Parts: sequence; C-alpha cells; structure tokens
Amino acid sequence: MEHFKIAVLAGDGIGPEIMAVAVAVLETAGKLDGLTFAFTEAPVGGAAIDATGEPLPAETLNLCQSSDAVFLGAVGGYQWDTLSSDKRPERALLGLRSALGLFANLRPATILPQLIDASTLKREVIEGVDILVVRELTGGIYFGQPKGIFPEKKGMRRGVNTMSYGEDEIERIGRVAFESARKRRGKLCSVDKANVLEVSQLWREGITKLANEYPDVELSHMYVDNCAMQLVRWPKQFDTIVTGNLFGDILSDEAAMLTGSIGMLPSASLGSSGPGLFEPVHGSAPDIAGQDKANPLAQILSGAMLLRFGINQPKTADRIEQAVLKVLDLGYRTGDLAAPGTQVIGCKQMGEQILAAL
Repeated sequence: MEHFKIAVLAGDGIGPEIMAVAVAVLETAGKLDGLTFAFTEAPVGGAAIDATGEPLPAETLNLCQSSDAVFLGAVGGYQWDTLSSDKRPERALLGLRSALGLFANLRPATILPQLIDASTLKREVIEGVDILVVRELTGGIYFGQPKGIFPEKKGMRRGVNTMSYGEDEIERIGRVAFESARKRRGKLCSVDKANVLEVSQLWREGITKLANEYPDVELSHMYVDNCAMQLVRWPKQFDTIVTGNLFGDILSDEAAMLTGSIGMLPSASLGSSGPGLFEPVHGSAPDIAGQDKANPLAQILSGAMLLRFGINQPKTADRIEQAVLKVLDLGYRTGDLAAPGTQVIGCKQMGEQILAAL
C-alpha cells in the first residue's frame, strides 16, 4: 500500500461542496489500486480571512509545504470584494504559487464527444479539439516590480505594473512546454507580443533557442491578439500553447469555454520540486453555493491530474477519467451541461454516479 499526504483547501463558495465529492472519489479510486491518503483540511481565501484575518495563514502554508500534493477548491466571494488588494481572498493563490515555486500551470481544454453540443461553437469547428495551455505562473506582470498607484503632479495618480521576465524563467517554462508537447502531438505554439514588447522579444528568443534541443517538436510563434482570434476561428490547429502569465490567464479561459462549460476543466500548477497544486479553473460561484447545483467534475478531474502529475499514479488517474466518461455516456448532467435527452442531477448525485462507475 502506498500512502500520500494531501492538503485539502476547500475554500469558498461551492468549494466545500465539490471538494467533498472529489475527495470521496480520490479515496475510492485509490483503494482500488492500493493507495491510501491522509487528507488534512485547512482554511484558505475568504474562509481563512473570516477565521484568521489572513487569506493564507501560516498554518495553511506549512501544511501545504509538508504535503505530497495540494488539492484546492475555489476562493473568493462578494462579501470580501471591498477589502484592500493585499487582503483579498485571491492573494492566497498568488501566495501559494510563490511560496511553493509553482511556475508552470497546465490547463487542458479537451472536447469530450458527449458534450460537443454544449459548446457555443459549431460542431465542425470544435469536434476533436484537444489543447493544453502551459502558462507561466510566478513571473510577468502580476509579480514584476515596480507596481502600485503613485501620486503625480496636479493631484493626479498613476497606476503601474511591470511586465518582466528573466532568461531563466523563460527557459524553465519553455522546457515544461516542450516536454508536454513531446508527450502529446509534437506541436508547440509560443504566444507573445514581440512586435510591441521588449519582454516578448526576449521570450521569443529564449523559446526559439530551446527548440534546438527538441527537434521532434514543431515550434511556431503567434502574437497574442491573433491567437485569441484563432482559438475561436480554428482551434483544431493548436496542440500545446506556451505563454506568459497575463496572456495565459486570458487565453486559457478562452480555451476553456470552447468546451461549453468551464465547470468541466481541471488544472495543475507545478514547480521544479515539492508539492504541486491541483484545482478546477472555475471560480467559487457564490450565486449557487450551498444549493447542490455545482458541477463537481472539474474538481474530480483535478484529482485525476493530482494523481498523474502530483504523485505519479497514472493508472488511478485513468480510472477516474474513464468513470467520468462513463457517467456522461449514461446521460447524467449537472445544470450547466443540461441538454435535451439528458438527466439533470445535483452535485452530490453526480458524485454518487462517479463512485458507482468506479
């Protein structure tokens, strides 16, 4: 029996509901393959602010650093929107990424055959789409200095954020992207704004230099505005996309909506060593929290990514992913995926169907 320590950060909104389902799925799937887990819960985001005054308490961070993987639900909600930026629930995410050295965010956007009609795009445009966005996570404009709101003459103020990347940061995210593309279909598109930004010129130079070490991967470059258009126009042209923090934040959400529901999509955030962070890409959805309406599948699939990328248990990850496909084949859907001929069920029932499929 292999044993793993998992930090469970359910967070806010629908986080506790979908996390309860996903933990049960992980536990059940693990038992089938001789795996056991010690799940330890800790507050994060708004829940942590209410309990401790801080979005990322030291005890929560210590737990994460001493675990084999971190399983996160969602953070944020209307009641914390008026707090200063350094005290907002979302600061917990930036703090975790920075403290754990999680510089690579992997966000798959795959069109499942069972859900193809849930997309707002035509079937012929999205059928067969399978994209992985590799987003740099700890550099760029979200972390660059100087930053802030500064006084200017005549009583006016100026807001400043700095987009900055070093060659070492570009190289390490580039290697993750090339390695990921090598395991997929061997095509990597690097997205930047090199026609305008010097930081993007350095980015393009660094990614191009790396390509010499990966002759089996076909590298292309694309400006971010064109990529945003092409993702809607012809998404099947993409296999793996690598880009910086700001561009990746935007493009990965766009790619997510190709699938018809952001409630289906998992993510993994990885560093050079230590625990990775695994979470659904959707938010805390406070408008439906506590109503058993949430779609837990993205959280469940994030658990599969935890198994695959966090603790190297691909067999159990496959088991969970196949269970999700089986339940969708049977016609079960949460409200965000409702369609004629399907049976709409709640969060808890969806979890029960996945457990039955396992």
